[in-house]
Amino acid sequence: MRLVERERELTALTDMLRRSAGGAGQMTLVAGGIGCGKTAFLAEAAARAARLGFQVHGAAGSLAERESPGAVLGQLLRDVDLPPQDRKALAALSGRPAETGGAGPAVTELGPSAPAPETARTLLRLCAAVERGAERTPLLLCVDDVQFTDSLSVHWLLLLLRRLSSARITLVMSECTLSRPADPRLRAELLRRPGYRPLAVERLTPDGVATVLSQHCPTGVAPALAADCHAVSGGNPLLVRALAEDSRHLGAEASKTAAAGTGDPGPRLAVGDAFLDAVTGCLHRGWPALLRIAEALVVLHDDSAVPELVARLAEVEGPVLARGMRALDTAGLLADGRPRHPALRTAALGGLTGQERSALHRRASALLYEAGAPAVEVARHLLAAGVPSGFPWAVPQLREAAERHLAASRPAEAQGCLEAALRACGDETERLRIKALLAGTAWVLDPSIGARHLVELAQAVRDGRLPDHYSLMLAKYLLWHGRYDEAADAIGRIIRSGDEPDPIAAAEARATRELLSATYPGLVPGGSRSKSARQRASLPGDPRSRGAAALSDVLRQGAGPEAVAAAQASMRAMRLGRNTHEWLTCAVSALLFADRTEEAAGWCDHWLAQSRGRRVPLWIAEFSSLRAGIALRQGSPLQARELAEAALAQVSPESWGVCIGGPLANLIQANTDIGAHAAAAEYLEVPLPPGIFHSRFGLYYLHARGSHYVATGQPQAALDDFLNCGELMGRWGLDQPALVPWRSGAARARLALGDTAGALTLAREQLALAGSGLSRTRGISLRTLAAASRPSQRGSLLTGAVAILEESGDRLQLAGALADLGATHARAGRFDRAETLLGRAAGLAEECGTPDPAEELRSALPVPIGSARSEHGPAERVFHLLSPAERRVAALAARGRTNKEISDRLGITVSTVEQHLTRIFRKLGVRARGDLPRGDVIEAAAG
Repeated sequence: MRLVERERELTALTDMLRRSAGGAGQMTLVAGGIGCGKTAFLAEAAARAARLGFQVHGAAGSLAERESPGAVLGQLLRDVDLPPQDRKALAALSGRPAETGGAGPAVTELGPSAPAPETARTLLRLCAAVERGAERTPLLLCVDDVQFTDSLSVHWLLLLLRRLSSARITLVMSECTLSRPADPRLRAELLRRPGYRPLAVERLTPDGVATVLSQHCPTGVAPALAADCHAVSGGNPLLVRALAEDSRHLGAEASKTAAAGTGDPGPRLAVGDAFLDAVTGCLHRGWPALLRIAEALVVLHDDSAVPELVARLAEVEGPVLARGMRALDTAGLLADGRPRHPALRTAALGGLTGQERSALHRRASALLYEAGAPAVEVARHLLAAGVPSGFPWAVPQLREAAERHLAASRPAEAQGCLEAALRACGDETERLRIKALLAGTAWVLDPSIGARHLVELAQAVRDGRLPDHYSLMLAKYLLWHGRYDEAADAIGRIIRSGDEPDPIAAAEARATRELLSATYPGLVPGGSRSKSARQRASLPGDPRSRGAAALSDVLRQGAGPEAVAAAQASMRAMRLGRNTHEWLTCAVSALLFADRTEEAAGWCDHWLAQSRGRRVPLWIAEFSSLRAGIALRQGSPLQARELAEAALAQVSPESWGVCIGGPLANLIQANTDIGAHAAAAEYLEVPLPPGIFHSRFGLYYLHARGSHYVATGQPQAALDDFLNCGELMGRWGLDQPALVPWRSGAARARLALGDTAGALTLAREQLALAGSGLSRTRGISLRTLAAASRPSQRGSLLTGAVAILEESGDRLQLAGALADLGATHARAGRFDRAETLLGRAAGLAEECGTPDPAEELRSALPVPIGSARSEHGPAERVFHLLSPAERRVAALAARGRTNKEISDRLGITVSTVEQHLTRIFRKLGVRARGDLPRGDVIEAAAG
């Protein structure tokens, strides 16, 4: 068999043989991963040496014989012409335990101990005998898998190495990269020898894989299989040949299929028994620790397979784990620290009994639980272990995992978790809750599965042993099975608002269900009903249901014209009252999250005015908080802070319940935007009620807190909040950036942490979710993508972001985008353009009451904004920084008109004139009217 991609190494070895034949002893250590062809390389070395007239003697180390004295030495000298007394001495050494000079063991952590004097003399005589033989005929000694060499044989090799300088001997040893390397003294001695040259046999490149395949597969097949084969094998020659064997069998089967007239699928890579056997052989050829590491790695899976957990599960120390992982990677079994192919899992666990597997999963579940891993991961191991007893946390973990599976539309997995939890649970109250969840889970798989629990659960609701929020779920299932009395009772528990039942129970039930689904998605998931929210929002009926359904639609599916129309129609059909105000907030929120910010502001102002007119504190507080959120999306943090403070003045934080997340998030975000970080931090100290993160308001809070952490230099804490926010949104099916753009925040945090690639991925994901419209969300997404992209790409992305944000009305985001674009131009040397953009950004930031987003950059410009003045006043090139309204005010002021005269002339208030003049003076870098140029100059420059 011709070796592939080993020409350089074989050339080096041939050169060593020639030098050795001339009397300069040579030695090499050939390193490589398991299965990478070291044995084949030594065989080729032996063949070349024989052709050059060498005697060749070989030996192979073995883990099983590592404690057998002289095991390798006996193989190596088996055919060497030794004097009878030396042969007898060698046999005597190999027939008894190794002798040592002290009481310690023959092998220590630092290497072999010194042998007894007589043993040392015998080893020296054997070295001398080999040297004498080499004087007649040059000699090649090959030792394969030297890392498994016994202690006595290592001593002899050390002695031989010290005598090779002028001997006609070439010593070639191979070492496999395992969890424990070859004896360190052997390595140290090699490095001291002038004739030593290390060699390595690496994994094959894709071209090398194609060459090996061509030796085993029919003509023309290898190129088609090479890429896939390299991806699966990692270029390990042993695995490549195994894949070739599997694929050759598949090719034969495919030919039979084609001959039968069913078509030829063409060359395909097959992963079958030969590959599995090869992987199994790789794992069992190393130290036992290597197999344990592989077992732990495949059991833990992907994200859970962090080094600390792998080491604890494999019961190895950190350095051993590192070497073992490197060995598996060098063998091509891993890619980026993860199994390259599922066959590794089969091979690693194939030798375990069922009881051993269960014990492994049991330990894994405990380790993951202690490490705070997601419940889904813990539950996977609990199920594999058969839900072992003695783990009081098992049932809660299984239940939480089931809820996460349900949120991710994985009902079959949730059912398995709940059934296991039900078998393990001994608390009757908890069993009822699990049965309720199990009934809901089983329903989407087969309605008849959960029917056996319905009577018991309905009775539990009536008795108060189950919370009322199970009632609507039970009602649907009871109606499906024709149990109308029980269903009516369940619905009644939800719709009952006092002593008198609501006469329109059905409508109330629908409206309440929609409201809870949109407001508390963590407790009342949506999307399980027969019609989509978009379909229900377009149907006539109770406007409350239509308004809440419109919000559900926007949250779960994104903005759509039907949902927007339904929200508007529902508000036109409702009047503010005791039974409508919550649904009105849903309808306004639907417009807000559909990026209809101006429309949402108009409607919210209308309802807020009515609330104030009726002097109902709760209504005022709710609409004030909602209006504060709208103000933030308009780039008005000062207004948002004022509104949110008014909301808390109407209703104390203790009385808000989980809804406190709304005003707190607005206050944290507003104070962060204006740079009042100490004030924002004070609101972070407000205690949060239990269950807040089961509601939409928890998302707002996490996002605002993350923004505060980014602004105050705490990127890791910020990233945790943003990712938690995203996890909740994904779990609830609400992952819409128009609701909370958590990916933008997470991307900014990752950039602060130096993770540009992670930030870029998040930015691209959000841009894809934002769609192609001219929404505020898309503008934010473009700005975030620009921050994470290469400098050459930022200009076009930011230009698009500026154009969109100008249309959206978010002045704060627009100021940031302008500052970013100005910075991009400044870094490219386009300072005039940078001045213009940074000036606009500064003006907008001032209007918003926020710090200048490019203050630090401004001082780096050759001609800072506001300083570009001649003797007679500002340079004309800065006049275009003024808006058209500001130019008109500036021209009249320069002509000596008073503020009142300008007010009358332009039809604006005196206060507005004063605000314009403040911005004009700042932009032009002047202090008073007398510093302004002539009015005609301003008008001419503006024109």
